[in-house]
Amino acid sequence: MLSLPPLSLYIHIPWCVQKCPYCDFNSHALKGDVPHEEYVNHLLADLDQDLAYTGGREISTIFIGGGTPSLLSSEAMQRLLDGVRRRLPVNAFAEITMEANPGTVEAERFHAYHQAGVNRISIGVQSFNEEKLIRLGRIHGAQEARGAAHLAAGLGLRSFNLDLMHGLPDQTLEQALDDLRQAIALNPPHLSWYQLTIEPNTLFGSRPPVLPDDDALWDIFEQGNHLLAAAGYRQYETSAYAKPGFQCEHNLNYWRFGDYLGIGCGAHGKLSQADGTLLRTVKTRHPRGYMQGNYLEKRYGVEPADLPFEYFMNRFRLTEPTPRQEFSAFTGLDEETVRPALDQALAGGYISEDDSCWQVTEKGKLFLNPLLEMFME
Repeated sequence: MLSLPPLSLYIHIPWCVQKCPYCDFNSHALKGDVPHEEYVNHLLADLDQDLAYTGGREISTIFIGGGTPSLLSSEAMQRLLDGVRRRLPVNAFAEITMEANPGTVEAERFHAYHQAGVNRISIGVQSFNEEKLIRLGRIHGAQEARGAAHLAAGLGLRSFNLDLMHGLPDQTLEQALDDLRQAIALNPPHLSWYQLTIEPNTLFGSRPPVLPDDDALWDIFEQGNHLLAAAGYRQYETSAYAKPGFQCEHNLNYWRFGDYLGIGCGAHGKLSQADGTLLRTVKTRHPRGYMQGNYLEKRYGVEPADLPFEYFMNRFRLTEPTPRQEFSAFTGLDEETVRPALDQALAGGYISEDDSCWQVTEKGKLFLNPLLEMFME
């Protein structure tokens, strides 16, 4: 019998001041003013169309991503979150995160965001090296990044996160570690520290820069992990580190195979239904089409044969154990359907198993893709 997991809400704000050369997210360089009121109206109308698939569950977390959500006015943010609360029960203690770029951070506006209900801010720092920021196409400088972190720390938020990248063009080990030391010195409760990858359909994809080689990347990762651990950060997901008690609850719900509504340009959703169906939704990517009221690009049911891979692709990203009973509860499948793949992973030393849990081993973390391929049909 399928259990309905916790439900989150993702809201996408698609505009940026300019498009970064490495970014393959659904973001669009702003031409003219942000249509604050009009876009919020469309977001809430989009949400109205998804309400029938929520099963009456309350929202446990909200994440406002982009693009650059901090381009949205504080008045529009207030109306958006008030509109969500009128349509759905939102847990009184829900984590509500908003992404922000340091170049768009203003104290007065951020206080108003907090008043609207935002209690966690994720700041896209990426680097404190001025040369690297220019190479990455960022509109802020290192001093603005530090200022944004100090502002977030003084707002009385539940938490804040700094996004930091490593493996940047021509980056040395010392430059990567210096970025990390500067981030740690700002004492964020949460750090997202991830490697730059070159994606197709980006400027870097068509004109790739020179990146550190695999040996250099391993040295950065290994020494960076030691720095983070010594500063009290615990890695709980592939690229996420937090002080105890400050993990991102919204992202944890993704990786634990929870459900989420996705509204806004290009947003994705996953919605378990009481009859055992697992629905995926994809919203219209381009603002032009979306703001004509054509919100839904597709809605489809996930085939049972695809569920094991989807489940473990998420669950095995986490360092925490995977409860065995949750596999059947959240997929509706018996454990025996994946027993051959589990036995192969156990024999290869990729996971361990006891009566209650599966745990990815150190080898499994290093070879996650080969591990996950065992669960493909």
